[in-house]
Amino acid sequence: MRLLVCSALFALSVATAAAQAPAAAPYLNTKLTPEARAHDLVSRMTLEEKAEQSLNTAPAIPRLGVPAYDYWSEGLHGMARSGYATLFPQAIGMAATWNAPLVSKIGEVVSTEARAKFNDAVAHNVHSIYLGLTIWSPNINIFRDPRWGRGQETYGEDPFLTGQLGLNFIRGLQGPDPLHPRSVATPKHFAVHSGPENDRHRFNVEPSQHDLWDTYLPQFRTAIVEGKADSIMCAYNALYGKPACASDLLLGKILRDDWKFTGFVTSDCGAVDDFFEKTAHRYSKDAAHASAAGILVGTDTNCGTTYKTLPQAVKQGLVSEADIDRSIERLFVARIRLGLFDAPSSYAYGRIPYSEDRSPAHLAMARKASEEAMVLLKNDGILPLAPGRYKTIAVIGPNAASLAGLEGNYNAVPKDPQLPVDSFRKAFPASKILYSQGSSYADGAPLTVPSTVLHPSADSQVEGLKAEYFAGDETDVAKSFAKSPVTTRVDPIVDFDWNYAAPVAGLKPQKFAVRWSGVITPPSAGDYEFNMRLAHCYPCHDNEHFTVKIDGKQVDSYDVRDPEYRETTTPRFDVHFADTMPHAVVIEYTHDAPLYGAGLRFEWVPKPALMQDDAVTKAKQSDLIVAMMGLSPDLEGEELKVKLEGFDGGDRTDIKLPASQEKLLQALAATGKPMIVVLLNGSALAVNWANDHANAILDAWYPGEFGGAAIVDTLKGINNPAGRLPITFYRGVDELPSFSDYAMKNRTYRYFTGETLYRFGYGLSYTTFAYSPVKLSTKKLAAGNTLTAEVTVTNTGKRAGDEVAELYLMPPAGSNGGLSPKLALEGFQRVSLAPGAKKTLTFTLDPRQLSQVDAAGRISVQPGEYKLSIGGSQPDDANAKTKAQSATFEIEGSMALEH
Repeated sequence: MRLLVCSALFALSVATAAAQAPAAAPYLNTKLTPEARAHDLVSRMTLEEKAEQSLNTAPAIPRLGVPAYDYWSEGLHGMARSGYATLFPQAIGMAATWNAPLVSKIGEVVSTEARAKFNDAVAHNVHSIYLGLTIWSPNINIFRDPRWGRGQETYGEDPFLTGQLGLNFIRGLQGPDPLHPRSVATPKHFAVHSGPENDRHRFNVEPSQHDLWDTYLPQFRTAIVEGKADSIMCAYNALYGKPACASDLLLGKILRDDWKFTGFVTSDCGAVDDFFEKTAHRYSKDAAHASAAGILVGTDTNCGTTYKTLPQAVKQGLVSEADIDRSIERLFVARIRLGLFDAPSSYAYGRIPYSEDRSPAHLAMARKASEEAMVLLKNDGILPLAPGRYKTIAVIGPNAASLAGLEGNYNAVPKDPQLPVDSFRKAFPASKILYSQGSSYADGAPLTVPSTVLHPSADSQVEGLKAEYFAGDETDVAKSFAKSPVTTRVDPIVDFDWNYAAPVAGLKPQKFAVRWSGVITPPSAGDYEFNMRLAHCYPCHDNEHFTVKIDGKQVDSYDVRDPEYRETTTPRFDVHFADTMPHAVVIEYTHDAPLYGAGLRFEWVPKPALMQDDAVTKAKQSDLIVAMMGLSPDLEGEELKVKLEGFDGGDRTDIKLPASQEKLLQALAATGKPMIVVLLNGSALAVNWANDHANAILDAWYPGEFGGAAIVDTLKGINNPAGRLPITFYRGVDELPSFSDYAMKNRTYRYFTGETLYRFGYGLSYTTFAYSPVKLSTKKLAAGNTLTAEVTVTNTGKRAGDEVAELYLMPPAGSNGGLSPKLALEGFQRVSLAPGAKKTLTFTLDPRQLSQVDAAGRISVQPGEYKLSIGGSQPDDANAKTKAQSATFEIEGSMALEH
């Protein structure tokens, strides 16, 4: 979602607002239903006030006692952009846990911290973006193509896995009482949305009716019908010629008529603008017509400002005030159910203290999630690492010391994240840890300037720069440097995310200054390209400013008022070094904004040959190489301004490991030292060469603030990996359809016919498991009845570990005109077993799980002989270590199901 508005809104607190409301107003009567209260409140508003309340940044209405409220909050894997919060693995990593109850608990943590932040904000009269209780998560789009940069935000490629994890996350967010939710979940993006990012504002998708109902809608149905999500977000793209946020099919027929949705719909940010913008859909004549189109189909709130033209639309007869009332009442029903018009002390959620943010229990759960997300892809026996065997370990690669590689996108702000290389130093105190960046993510991509070339002074052996943190001067933040620093320390690198967070104790998040000073020692003489990357929220750089001086000469500066930098987060500059001696460097950074946008990263585009030579030298000195490779959310993500080999606009044009990293792996392997490859990434990678040559491969995803510790604990065997792939790892893109082709033929494990590198559902363990034969409740099932399957899982190894039991259903060969997937996941359970322990698992398949979708999109249970498989992988996965067990049964008769 494009960040259109990033200003803090200060308004009256609920208590003060209520005091200004009309005496005995029905909308303040807690004995009335939320619907009655909302109807009364909206009836008192002017048309102009209603239009303003339809915006995501809804202003206060003092005469009615209505406080300001911003509907935009992000909680994909932790409360984002709102100060320090518990950071869980990126959503794709959460999916790799295959642990639905854990995902529910994560949702509960996210909403509890949202309440803690909201309660504290209201107590301080702050009503701002990212501090509300309407959380725009989860992203339950299907990750249909590994090239999509936002696939990292999803739960993978399978509708059932996505549906079950999304269902549990929603239940965790909203809590057990639908009339009094802890927060409001907003599954997105409805619907048929998964790139390309460059075309999302104008792309029209026309999937077959089979693909629509078999792949693109089931998880949304689960979220709304079973999860009772109170909100939903419509997508940017068009479906069958109409923008999703103007689609009567999606928002009328399917959502409200078929699924009986009673909550509110929010647009993706700028999606209503796309109705009329010339570079987008060109669906509406102008803003007034766009506003009318959105309201009439039920897009209730507009992320953006287009709905300000609703009064104009009413005057032109495009929409009635009653139509607007319907939408505004839905919005206020949600706010009333959340308790926003009641005294916080009168209900339990209103009393959640700020101390719940990053509580010890929440942090422990984040570490558990990071551990459970680890997927072991290859192991020739080197893992777990033998204690004391490796005296010198070379930790090499662009993700060895990357904060972004832990965070992913739409992330919470971690308070004390430990980078992977530091986790190795902590976990192997008796070993010497050698670190080298080794390569860029891709040729031309910037990397954080590493600690190895930075020192507080020319004669110091300490790595990093002297860092002085100053309280912001109230009149002019630039004068802060004249004060004494609040804190002085050494920062190994300049790579910080302080989104509404104070960098150190004693500073305020709104205004502060930092000076880093010391020396930089270039590895060779010559020209170097540097880069200063500002925080995520780039339109929020109200008064962001920095200067960089090398050898006393200012080489770059940034001020938001400079038009050259107004639209960029990555100001670049070049420096020529005549030698390899230490050169003085000073970076001064000031932040002066109401709430958001703080953070800075000092980057460079290093020379490939020098980096690789340094890595090989250190590898030769080591007993073990740990290559930290993969991707970065700076390269794959939402509508990014990136165009490099293999990357375009946030998407990828190829899924192979970028050439710079592949060359590094080959050079490291040539040393003859044992090598473990650790991937940090948000999507599938064709690591074909690594699979053939590395001793082990571990996929860690973007693993959250405890990702470094989870990686090390997994390599050491403290954590026995049990994660499973939520996506297919293909060998390349050659066998895949065009990225812009939304037909599911030859996509995902359900329809792909080629040979894969690693299959969906694949993952190894340090122990072994065995499955008993499958017991079915019946061999002949009448259409419309449920089927139960039972199996016993035994840990046959010598280590305690988790097993993920996966149930796949295979329809009769050639049935349904050959449209149905060859197999489909219809059940999964993650269990923990001690050595020798066993557990009996029961799966229940309802008629919808046993159904098929025909060419017209009709859903029905069909007769024939079906096969069911339960095991630790797909039934015929040759790489799996555990044999799956299968059974057959027959469905007699047929039964049609509702959409």
